[in-house]
Amino acid sequence: MHLLQLLFRAGPGVLLLVLCLQLGTNKAQEDNRTVIKMNLQMPQVAKENEEVTLKLTTGTELRECMVIKTFLRGSHTMDGPFNYNYTACLCEDYPRTFYWNFEVNRTMAIAAMVHIIEKEGICPNKAVVPNGQKYFYTIQGIQII
Repeated sequence: MHLLQLLFRAGPGVLLLVLCLQLGTNKAQEDNRTVIKMNLQMPQVAKENEEVTLKLTTGTELRECMVIKTFLRGSHTMDGPFNYNYTACLCEDYPRTFYWNFEVNRTMAIAAMVHIIEKEGICPNKAVVPNGQKYFYTIQGIQII
């Protein structure tokens, strides 16, 4: 009988463990900053061989600056300005906007891509490459009438 009382007596370590399990984990120390924010603006409808403007605004909530490369990918191959790549420094207090002007001749889906790269000489201060995901994208469609 005395042995059972010892088994059921909770020690300080067990009480602390139960308390932690009851309270759950504290999320106050987690960093929930958005690495890349993207806003893609383009017409959803266009006429065949009409020149359209695609505007991509990028931003970040990270405190450090990073070097990004932006480009477009389409569901169909396109020539000309559609294939232009832009490389820029992206900082928390300095969002970047990129423009592409190109002619569309068929209905297609367009993905605006942002790739975080490691390249010197783009940012005025030291640029970082955050851990985790390096490619970000957003997709919109354009219909030809």
